[in-house]
Amino acid sequence: MAYEAEISRSNPGCLVFLVDQSGSMKEEVDTGVPQSKAIAVADAINRLLFELVVKCGKEDAVRDYFHVAVVGYGETVGSAFGGELHGRDLIPISVVADNPSYMSQQTVLMGDGADGFVEAAQGKPVWVEPVASGGTPMNQALRYAETLVAGWVSAHPGGFPPIVLNLTDGASTDGDPVEAGHAIGTHVTADGPALLFNLHVSMGQQDPVEFPDVESQLPDGFARLIFSMSSVLPDHMREYAKSLGYAASEAARGFVYNGDISSVVQFLDIGTRVTNFR
Repeated sequence: MAYEAEISRSNPGCLVFLVDQSGSMKEEVDTGVPQSKAIAVADAINRLLFELVVKCGKEDAVRDYFHVAVVGYGETVGSAFGGELHGRDLIPISVVADNPSYMSQQTVLMGDGADGFVEAAQGKPVWVEPVASGGTPMNQALRYAETLVAGWVSAHPGGFPPIVLNLTDGASTDGDPVEAGHAIGTHVTADGPALLFNLHVSMGQQDPVEFPDVESQLPDGFARLIFSMSSVLPDHMREYAKSLGYAASEAARGFVYNGDISSVVQFLDIGTRVTNFR
């Protein structure tokens, strides 16, 4: 594996997020407060998008080191962006930065300048709303992602390979997704094959299995199926996962099963980890 290509404005990276929006995402996940899986995942995606905006921000502007797509799949399959970005797929991160659907207000504690704290309202950009309706057309969603990946690789043959991150809470309802998942990795830049990482979101009632390297670590057939189509973590992502306390071997795959909300956040952080910017 290589995965060492420099990411720059002339040769940006590609991130595709697939978000399960099926009816079962209404179920609550253990976050310390009552919250559905749909809300928890949407919050995690919005947080990551904001972190990418900050990471790409320089003195003059937000630089287009990444193009990003968020694809929802439930009653339909397509762009999950709202507002001015509705219906759009891969979008430069500067355009994402300039077009949140709205700013959600939250109360935070801030220093008052006299060794005390005061409550203040702080805006938080929202690009993706929680949705929970319909089935789980994962097969179609992966085919959708493959189309985006194929177009990207054709236009950027020497760049860092596209990364697809799939967040789901259940089995595909439109057929076996493995062939569609493997098809993503058939698109290869000079730096390596496109990557597919998968996270299964649970209600927090079972211990997660994080970045396994063999099927025997997995509890059931569905877990083994998703594992089989997950890419091996590139070296720099694996080392970062290890720095966070994960026991990630050289064969560790980008796969988490029974993930709680903290697993979702760290999965997104690890799965989008690239270091070579210019």
